[in-house]
Order: sequence, then C-alpha cells, then structure tokens
Amino acid sequence: MARDFKKGVIERFSCVLPVTDKTPVITLQEGSTPLIEASNIKKELGVNFRIFLKYEGMNPTGSFKDRGMTVAVSKAVEKGAHAVICASTGNTSASAAAYAVKAGIKCMVVIPEGSIALGKLSQALIHGASVVAVKGNFDRCLELVREICESYKVELVNSLNPFRIEGQKTASYEIAEALGRSPDYQFMPVGNAGNITAYWKGYCELKESRGYAPPRMMGFQAAGSAPIVEGKKVEDPQTVATAIKIGNPASWQQAVEARDSSGGVIDRVTDEEIIKSWRQLAAKEGVFVEPASAASLAGLRKYLELGKMDPAFTGDVVLILTGHGLKDPDIAVETVSRPPVVEADIEEVVRTAGIE
Repeated sequence: MARDFKKGVIERFSCVLPVTDKTPVITLQEGSTPLIEASNIKKELGVNFRIFLKYEGMNPTGSFKDRGMTVAVSKAVEKGAHAVICASTGNTSASAAAYAVKAGIKCMVVIPEGSIALGKLSQALIHGASVVAVKGNFDRCLELVREICESYKVELVNSLNPFRIEGQKTASYEIAEALGRSPDYQFMPVGNAGNITAYWKGYCELKESRGYAPPRMMGFQAAGSAPIVEGKKVEDPQTVATAIKIGNPASWQQAVEARDSSGGVIDRVTDEEIIKSWRQLAAKEGVFVEPASAASLAGLRKYLELGKMDPAFTGDVVLILTGHGLKDPDIAVETVSRPPVVEADIEEVVRTAGIE
C-alpha cells in the first residue's frame, strides 16, 4: 500500500494564500503541527481554563519559519529568482537554506557574530548556505540584506517579505480547525514580530469568513530585549532566548496593531522566568522547546501571579511554542546534571536509578 504523505501548507490552504496554478510548490510537508492539551500544567497552575500547546518545533526544520518559507521560496521561484537571502538569529537561516536546497537555488545568510545557537547555524551550513557573520547585531544584519536586495538579483525571505506572513498565518487556521473556533487568549514570544502579525492576520480572516471571535493576543519579549515594551530601539539586546534577541523589530507597528485591535498586551518576561517555564514544559508535558518558546508560558504564569488572568475563566488558552529544543542544545547541556556512573551491576543500577 502506498504511503499517505500529508500535504504541506500551500496545498492545504491554497484558497487563502496568494498562489495560483503557476506557482511551483516548494514544500517539505510543513504545517499540521500538533496542538497538545497541557493538562499537567493546567493542574499545577490550578486554573479552570484549558491550555493548549501549538508545537511548531515539529515542522521540518524545527521551527515555525517553515510555514512562511514554503510560500516565500515558492513565490521567489515563480518570479524567476535564482537566489534568496536573509538576516537571521538562527531559525530563519535554517529554514531558508533547506527550502532553497529543495528549490534548487542558492541561499545566503547574514548572521550577527556570536549571537546564534550552534544547533541552528549547523542546519544552515549543512544545507550548503553561504553564511557570513557580521560584527553587529541582528538589526544591522537586516539593514545589510535589505540594501543588498536593492542592488543585486537576490530575493529577501525575512518576514518583511509579505509571503512569509501569508504562510505563517496558516497556524491560526489549524488552531481554529482543532478547537472548532479561535481560542480566547493566545500567548506567544515576540522577537522580530512577524509571527504575532501573521497569527493576527489569520484570526481576522477567520472572523470575516467563519465568524470566529479572535483571541486576545498576548505577546512577550525578553526583558533584556524588549523594544516594543520600552517604546524605543534597544541598541544592545541581551537574553538567553536568542531567537527573540532583537532590538528593533521589523514588524513593530503591525505587532502593536495586533495588540491594540485584540485588546491584548505586549509585555516582558525575565530570562529566569523563561528558563523556569522552559523546564516546566519539558518536565510536566514532555515538550522540549528552544528557550524563546517558553516566553509564552512565562507570560501566562506572570499574568496569573499578577492577578491579570482569572484562574476561574473557562475558555481556551493557546501557547505558541515556536521552535524545538534541539535548536539550542547548549542551554540544556549547561543546565542539566550529568548522569552518575556506576559499575555494571544490577543491584547498583536499580538502587541508583531509584527503582522499587
């Protein structure tokens, strides 16, 4: 019997995407990521509302970027582009490199020196991308690639590319499909702010087409990298959550519009709160994510502790987990204990393992 491969984002959602019969479908069968009910965390937090985890780390390259990249690269090929370029803190570079390989075109990546997790950088390199590290932060890298695109025949595939936003909005549709409606609240990390922009676009379309009331968009930046919260560019952003280590978000205004239109917030959480939630996701729900993903749970915990969320509320809350934990294994290696070493003796193994 032939294997039943799942469809990718473009095939599943072509009716709401800017594609035609002339658009080549460059896909790695992205999307259709799990929406996991976090019953153990719900119990630990002592709340009545249901908590769901949209685990985008299950995309082909391990992050939500694949949703937008399939559309951006497909449209680039349709246009006749022979190369794509991006600035990246990690996930975008991995995704762009993989989809460029699939399309048979070149990929160039500009990264900030020393500010990208090795797990992400290795992906871009193994896919054959031309990677250049710049002495500067992500914002300077983005400025450079935008300037390059103005003078050379190469297509930009950062979230400034509207096709990226179109692809990423499909996660809203998947959540609504699973719940039968849009959630009441959505908590998510905010870095370059393209993702919150995309989700909000999807929910607004769902309101218009199906009458689903959109959720309150609850976005969280890292405390050391919170330009939207502070209302000004952060020249030297600092955070353990490298995926959201961005001082001047490209989609800043759109994120503010999503916040204001939904009655939501864009706030900050500390690195300590992020790591605590990162550990909780792994220990309580068996979900291993990159640190930036845990900003969503950290935000929920913060708002419960501050009394800004009613624990007796009985609706649905979705936490967006943007990337897999293997994207940033260094943090895990640094924070876990080494296993004890014992003799190859059954009694000693049983005793040390705590088997009763």
